[in-house]
Amino acid sequence: MKSRQDPRPDDLALDATLRAAAPFQRRREKHGLAVAVEDPDLRRKVREKRVGSVVVLVVDASGSMGAQRRMVECKAAALSLLLDAYQKRDKVALVAFRKEGAEVLLPPTSSVDLAHKLLEELPTGGKTPLAHGLAKGWQLIDLELRKNPRALPLLVVVSDGRANVPLAGGKPLEEARRMAEHIRDDGRAQCVLVDVERPGPTSFGLARTLAESLAARYFRIEDLRAETLVSVLRRTAPPGT
Repeated sequence: MKSRQDPRPDDLALDATLRAAAPFQRRREKHGLAVAVEDPDLRRKVREKRVGSVVVLVVDASGSMGAQRRMVECKAAALSLLLDAYQKRDKVALVAFRKEGAEVLLPPTSSVDLAHKLLEELPTGGKTPLAHGLAKGWQLIDLELRKNPRALPLLVVVSDGRANVPLAGGKPLEEARRMAEHIRDDGRAQCVLVDVERPGPTSFGLARTLAESLAARYFRIEDLRAETLVSVLRRTAPPGT
């Protein structure tokens, strides 16, 4: 516990006060007291507010191979992160992008019960509106930072980098890249890209390109599991969480 000098402390830091008074005991009148304390010795407790993180998972829930399993593992990862979120003042959110847009399946919360309720159903299938997912995830982070500018945001994108639905009528991949660069240039959030593309002769490496646009830490998780994803997130959590 930190402390600072205060001649009229409303929350006395006793240990710090006694330490400040100790060097002067030989020359002070004690009047029967074990320790003579004067105004300059008094210290007040400085209580530090813990700064929580906001982890926003943006997950490809389109009809690509493995989408249902990907959603299940990300749900499990979100629940695992929430188990100790209360003490750490952390929040977790989950955004799924599929069909023609992105949906907030779990708004930023520290409630495991709410997560269980809202993530009971995990819809998948359809096209891949990657730019929509990035925009929705960033919108959640921006709103949280407006409420609490000291929050430490972490944007986690789970995707193979493919996109086939435009955000504003342009080319889907180009719009996704521009959205990623906007998030990067804003500079308020750390980013992680979890590449779920299966390696092979038909691999395109689009997720790595997206990670570069985001200035994100890049991970290849061949066998995506909740415990692996949680481990990645905890290793890359913003300092102070």
